[in-house]
Amino acid sequence: MPSYKKYFHKAIKHHYPEHADTIIVNVEDHFKNISVDTAFAATSSNPIDRRLDFSAYFLALIKTLDELNEPYEKIRIICLETVLDYVRPKNKLQKLLKKIPAKLVNTWLAKILLPVLDRKFNNNENSDGFIARIITDKNETFGLGYGFDILECGICKLFMKHNYQKYVSILCEVDEVTSGLAGLILVRTGTIALGAKKCDFRFKKIDNKAGH
Repeated sequence: MPSYKKYFHKAIKHHYPEHADTIIVNVEDHFKNISVDTAFAATSSNPIDRRLDFSAYFLALIKTLDELNEPYEKIRIICLETVLDYVRPKNKLQKLLKKIPAKLVNTWLAKILLPVLDRKFNNNENSDGFIARIITDKNETFGLGYGFDILECGICKLFMKHNYQKYVSILCEVDEVTSGLAGLILVRTGTIALGAKKCDFRFKKIDNKAGH
C-alpha cells in the first residue's frame, strides 16, 4: 500500500469513526477506476507527473464524500487536514531534507540539474500530464534564481475529466505550506484551477532573523 494512503485512512477514521471501513472501501473502488487515467505517470519522463497517483486518491476521497452529500467546506477541511498531515515532516531529518533544495539553488549543482529538469518539465508525451518551465532569471524570481510556471496542470485535467474541477483548487492551497517547509515564501498571482493561464511559482527566502 502506498504510504500516503494511511493519512487518508487516518482522516476518515477521525471524521467517520462508525463508518470508516465502508468509506475506505468506497474510496478504494473510486481510486481503482480513476487510477486507470493516471497509470502513465509511473513511467513518465516528466517528474511532475509522479504527483498524479496521489491526486487520483485525493479525487477518490472527494468523490466518496460528495456521494455522502457532504458540503464543499467539510470536504475541503478533511482534504486539507489529510494532505497537510502527509507533507508535514515527521522528524528532524525530514525537516532538514525539505530545506536542502532551496539551499542548493545558486550552487554549481543547480546549474547542472536545472536545465536538465527544465527539459523534462517542458516535454510530455502524454496529453494528460504536466508541462512546466523553470525560471532562473533573478530579475523574475526576486533575486532567488529559481521559480517555475505550470503551463498545463495534470491534476486539473484529471479532475476536469471526472467533472470534479470545482474541488481541484483545494490542492493548490497546500503549495504555500510546502514552500514554507522548504524555507521559502510562495509568491503567486494565479492558478489554472482558478482560471489563470498558468500557475506561477515564485519564491522569497524566509528571513528568520526578521521573524518572517
